[in-house]
Amino acid sequence: MQYDYDLLVVGSANADLVIGVERRPAAGETVLGSDLAVHPGGKGANQAVAAARLGARTALLARVGDDAHGRLLLASQDAAGVDTDGVLVGGAPTGVALITVDPSGDNSIVVSPGANARLTPEDVRAAGDLISRSRVVSAQLEIPLETVTEVVRTLPAGTRFVLNPSPPAPLPAEVLAACDPLVLNEHEAAFILGDTPGDAPEDWSRALLRLGPRSVVITLGAQGALVAEGRTDTVVRVPSPRVDAVDTTGAGDAFTAALAWRLGLGDELPAAAAFAVRVGAVAVTRRGAQDSFPTAEEVGAP
Repeated sequence: MQYDYDLLVVGSANADLVIGVERRPAAGETVLGSDLAVHPGGKGANQAVAAARLGARTALLARVGDDAHGRLLLASQDAAGVDTDGVLVGGAPTGVALITVDPSGDNSIVVSPGANARLTPEDVRAAGDLISRSRVVSAQLEIPLETVTEVVRTLPAGTRFVLNPSPPAPLPAEVLAACDPLVLNEHEAAFILGDTPGDAPEDWSRALLRLGPRSVVITLGAQGALVAEGRTDTVVRVPSPRVDAVDTTGAGDAFTAALAWRLGLGDELPAAAAFAVRVGAVAVTRRGAQDSFPTAEEVGAP
């Protein structure tokens, strides 16, 4: 089948309000930070921009407010070459993420979902044609879980589904069964498992596979990633290049977008993860989310 899009991202679009801090405040404490910076963000919008920067034919299904933040987000998608015909406008203010970044590059984030919470199963059904024209569909959990479930129910045969369960939530069996792969970090894995079975990520991946996804990818920060496939019963570690991290904001989104794109091109899961690790490694060396995403040339894409 001929697809118009290599990747359709169904997910959130936020304005990222970022402040650098020397340390995070304790309860009841006030600390001074840097000047406020406003960037286009949100896991869905980030993934779409990251994929388009790499050269993927990308579309976004999301909802933003009819406000300045919404216009900022649409402009950033257009600039990256993302098809925004699926972006709905109105219903609530654009989502906002409040982000603090410490000197090590680690971040803490509080999200006000806004319009993201109004992306409904009805919106997904109305976008059935867009979904049917997409080789891979990627989603996250900054939109309602019932909307993600509707995406799974709408998927045509042959379209691959990639889910990053962030922020983590209990997942219905039908959603887990569609994931190929389920992409998550150590914290998200611990939440979904309820209790990590042993200290090794290899043990976590096998336990996650028993919950029903077709494959699992666990991101391990500077240690790279681990991939596990149910059909082959193999677990493979993928190392990361050594880099000096400046800002980890959006790095996981860049990883997931790169992974989904390469899987759609026909890469096996370990090879796709190896490419995605390189993309994520470049992203953490630059400030911001979407501003940090590399092109294919910058990561030596074949």
